[in-house]
Amino acid sequence: MPGVYFLGDALRTAIVAIHQLPQTPETLWLRILGRGSVQSQAIVELSKLPLNHPYKQATLELVYNLRQNLRVNQNLESDDRELIMRLEPLYQQDRERAKLEGQQDLIIRQLNRRLGEIDASLIEQVRGLSIEQLSILGEALLDFSVVADLEAWLNQQAG
Repeated sequence: MPGVYFLGDALRTAIVAIHQLPQTPETLWLRILGRGSVQSQAIVELSKLPLNHPYKQATLELVYNLRQNLRVNQNLESDDRELIMRLEPLYQQDRERAKLEGQQDLIIRQLNRRLGEIDASLIEQVRGLSIEQLSILGEALLDFSVVADLEAWLNQQAG
């Protein structure tokens, strides 16, 4: 692979020249550690990956760890401060996504517990609700006794 230079079998060591790595999803997390345009391009690529892409999730987890380690260090270089600032929106987006998914899962579990197994199409409609709508549904479901109550509530929200 371009950008990876092995120092011999006995040493079991390699040098990674980040700026020489190919622009592939597999090298994304390393290229974020680069500088200048290499890092900028990697951040753009990361932000464009779909939310459910496995490389995005894995890379964001690594970046969060880096972010925490860099924040502990009070003597940050300007490049490190800039990296944290550029990654902060991605971090916040991922936190919001995780919060929404957690709320969706909780509401779906409550609906299944209260009404029995919910149809997949209804689950998809619930997953399409905003955080505010999920909060309202969380209270409304306490009054539901049959699946038709959920269907009526979802139809009311759509209309």
